[in-house]
Amino acid sequence: MNPLKKLLGQTAIYGLSSIIGRLLNYLLVPLYTYTLPAAEYGTVTELYAYVAVVFAFLTYGMETTFFRFSETEVKKEKVYSTSLISLLISSLFFIVLFSVFKTKIASGLGYEAHLNYLIWFAYILFFDALSSIPFAGLRREEKAIRFAVLKLLNIGLNIGLNLFFILYCTRVIKENDGGMMYRFVNSFFNQEYLVGYIFLSNLIASGVTLIFLLPTYKFLKAGFDFELWKKMLRYTWPILVVSIAGIIPVSLDKILFPHLFSNSEEAMTYLGIYGANAKIAVIMVLFIQTFRYAADPFFFGEANNKDAQKTYALVMKWFVIAGSFIFLGTLLFLDLIQYFIGSSYRSGLGIVPILLMANLLLGIYYNLSFWYKLTDKTIYGAWFSLSGAAIAIVSNILLIPLWGMYGAAWSVLFAYLLPTLLSYFFGRKYFPIPYEVLRIVFYPLAAVAVYALSYFLNTSIYFNVLLFGFFFVLMLMLERPKKKLET
Repeated sequence: MNPLKKLLGQTAIYGLSSIIGRLLNYLLVPLYTYTLPAAEYGTVTELYAYVAVVFAFLTYGMETTFFRFSETEVKKEKVYSTSLISLLISSLFFIVLFSVFKTKIASGLGYEAHLNYLIWFAYILFFDALSSIPFAGLRREEKAIRFAVLKLLNIGLNIGLNLFFILYCTRVIKENDGGMMYRFVNSFFNQEYLVGYIFLSNLIASGVTLIFLLPTYKFLKAGFDFELWKKMLRYTWPILVVSIAGIIPVSLDKILFPHLFSNSEEAMTYLGIYGANAKIAVIMVLFIQTFRYAADPFFFGEANNKDAQKTYALVMKWFVIAGSFIFLGTLLFLDLIQYFIGSSYRSGLGIVPILLMANLLLGIYYNLSFWYKLTDKTIYGAWFSLSGAAIAIVSNILLIPLWGMYGAAWSVLFAYLLPTLLSYFFGRKYFPIPYEVLRIVFYPLAAVAVYALSYFLNTSIYFNVLLFGFFFVLMLMLERPKKKLET
């Protein structure tokens, strides 16, 4: 089967759980922004930023390591069981450590009054960490449909519980008819703490998903291979550094916001606005994540083929073309998309173009990163990501006090640009891939130019449809198959 068709087919299936599922999950954003004050949504944004960082520590790159060692001569069952046991032990250690220091952690983060939020998040992280290798196993075995069903189960349950708590329970309490449902809801529901029910919904969804993945733990009977585990750790620790450093650009801004404003309530309000608008830009991340689910096993599986480098180059070009369409389409129709968030949050729409381009750079970097994974030079990935993290730290500290939300957005873009450039130039030395660099650079720049034309001319949505069509025709003209000359 054509490798690109295989990748496309699996990406489409994974898209069912990633794009469709996440889009369903995104229905929660208007639910939150139309019902919660910006400061309360700032709490949601802040805590999920912390979660992203902690989750990277908890999984320590074991997912990618699992794929890499599954391609070796080691029995796959042994790789599976060793990975599972490693994550099980480390996750249990995390829960014990959190339980001992939870009061101090809550005090340090300013959540003494909401310790339950942190406890719920600790168990969300615990359940999700224990689910990571089983989900990776489904991808490795190309059980894309089962993967999609379980992901959709998680998302559907989370959405359903959010709707139940925030809409239904709130309405029942407000009507106060004294009936059986009112008495039932009133026995557990406190509408003064709606934010807490967002976290509780996530906890229940993560726990139920893990239950459905428990049959995967049958591989534990294959035992723990200590020598294999040491090899896996040597491979994975640079990936952990990559993961942490990669999370910093997208999470640090949200973590630093409350500490870079003298007025804490004002900071949480701005953070809520920033977080809501960043959700619009995450449409690019959805595309990247969907691609990644299929690309991880695909890139490793293609490594031994003689035309692997050409295939990787072709994948990169079409990835950038698709990303450029997402960038341009989102911005040309932003006048409609803005209703995705509440009116009190729309003052931050100006950050969307910056974050969209930053996320496209992240996707390009992800494509470039396979050269050091395939050559076992993951240490380079660590250095590249650390450089991006350093840029993120410095630029956030300097720019957020000056430009607020815009400083945070530009910091994300700068933090992704440097690792992308470094990975490309070092990759040319250690694993040369014949990328069509001019095309890869042209399409994002052309998308920016078309958007700039629309922005400065303040064109109508109907004219923007024509601009989007023009970009599509331009792509067809450039990428049309070349006819072979007759001899």
